[in-house]
Parts: sequence; structure tokens; C-alpha cells
Amino acid sequence: MTFGKSLAAASVIALGAGMAQAGEIAVIVKTTNSNFWQNVNLGAQAAIEAQDEHTMSFDGPAAESAIGDEVNLVENAINRGVSGIVLAPSDPDALVPPVKRAFEAGIPVVIIDSALSEAGEGTYQAFLSTDNCAAGEQVAQRMIDAAGTEGKIAIMSYVAGVGSEIGRVGCFTDHIQANSELEIVGPYYSQSQMATALNQTTDVLAANPDLVGIFGANEPTAVGMGRAIEQAGKAGQLVALGFDGNEDLQQFVRDGVLEATAVQGSFAMGEMGVNAIIDILNGETVESYINTGVVLVDQSNIDADEAQNVLY
Repeated sequence: MTFGKSLAAASVIALGAGMAQAGEIAVIVKTTNSNFWQNVNLGAQAAIEAQDEHTMSFDGPAAESAIGDEVNLVENAINRGVSGIVLAPSDPDALVPPVKRAFEAGIPVVIIDSALSEAGEGTYQAFLSTDNCAAGEQVAQRMIDAAGTEGKIAIMSYVAGVGSEIGRVGCFTDHIQANSELEIVGPYYSQSQMATALNQTTDVLAANPDLVGIFGANEPTAVGMGRAIEQAGKAGQLVALGFDGNEDLQQFVRDGVLEATAVQGSFAMGEMGVNAIIDILNGETVESYINTGVVLVDQSNIDADEAQNVLY
């Protein structure tokens, strides 16, 4: 993706539109019903508490699949004249029109976690995320190292077409195919619903008793996957890798249900996203892309600082 010139231009144009220098910063995420996004909220709150000019609101739909609801939340924020928006778009295309409208209204937008499609370029000021492609490759290499280069592995994914999913699962798949002879079953899409992932994983395990590995690509999917592995009595019998780091996933790592889980800097996304908006409002330059990082957490490092700083 090319962010630099268009984002720099967007920043100049938006600032020239005479935006308010103090006021509400709206943090709008894919869903509020997830520990990951609540950890983003904690990071955003930390940024707000470190200054006294701006207030913050935090909102999101009841489910990641409720894309129309997230569009409405952005529209509502624009209508009430917020000073800036930190947005985790649940759909790369559907959120482009409201972000464009925010740009036209002189409201700076910082995108976190998942990218907008190319149609949205030039209408937001920065993109903060895990480098999902690099993270997918890192998990894929761990799968090869732990499961070997032959056999079948399953991919339990979340919402098809979301920016983070395209990078994370796409690059996982590409790395597996380029560096092993592992056969991939799936991907299956849980719509980020834990119960759906549990049922899908149960079916996949029953239909493929010879699986050597399985990857759950986000928090609710990995939790459902882990529970299905436990219920099937297959803990430790195949290499299970998760993504994100809530208490359930941490326990799965400690219990050996998961070999490892890749944990994003969710707190950092919230904190750095709000700080980027504040910097823009203060007329400062922000980087067009900021990598918030990922840590592969397993039994060997789960109690170390590098893991404890990202787990939630």
C-alpha cells in the first residue's frame, strides 16, 4: 500500500479546513463485545488521561458483522462535530464514504487495525496496525517448525475480506504453500462468533482426524477453536496456534491446548491512535503508517515482560 503522499496531503487539507483544536475524539471499533477492543479502549483512555484538552467516546457495534451499524456510528460522530475519529473499519469498502465525509468536514481520521480499500486513500491521516502479513508469516513459520512440512492443517478464519484478515490469513497461506507441502483445509469463517468457531472446529476435527495443525486467526475464533479442541480431547495432539491474547487464550497456552498465540499491541493501537489525532490537531506531523507489532506468546515466555506488556 502507498500511504505517504496522499496522507500527507489529506493532513494539510484537513487542517486547512479549520478543525476544532479541542473537543471529543470518537474511538469507533469493530465491536465492543471483545476483550481485544476493550483493551484498545484502555489504551485510548490512557492517552486521554495524559492530557486535559480533549474528551473521548468509545463505541462499536454489537458484532463485527454489523457493518451498517458501524457506518452509522461514524456518521453520528460527524454529525455531532467531533474533533477527530479513531476508526477500526469492519469492512474495507463500506467505511470509505463516511470517512470521506469526515475528511470533507475537516475532521481528521486515524485508521487502526484494518485498512480501508484504495478508494479511501487520501481521506485519512494515518494507519496504525499490526503488520498482519508479517504476523501471518510468523505464525505460519511456527506452524512449520512445530508441525513439520507434511500433513493437513486447518485455517479457522473470521470475516472474509476484512483488511486484517486478507493480510493475516493470506500471508499465512502463502508462506505455508511456499515453504512446505502442508495441505490446507479451509479457511472457515466464523464471522468473529466464538460459538460458530467452536461448532466449525468440532466439525473440522471430526472430518479430518489426521490434522497435524490448526490456526485460529482472531480472538473469538481462536477461543472457540480451543474449546472445541478441549471438548474433542485433542489437546496436545495437534499444533494449535491462536491470535490475540485474552485470558482464555492465555490459559489455553498455559494448559498446552495452544502451542502459541500471536498477540497484537491492542493497548498500543488505542493509545497511539488517540495520540496521533491529538498530534494532528496540534499541527504536528504524524507517520502515515505505524506498526503496532505482534508477540508470539508460548509457555516459554508467557510470564516475561515482552508477553505481559501485550496480554490482556
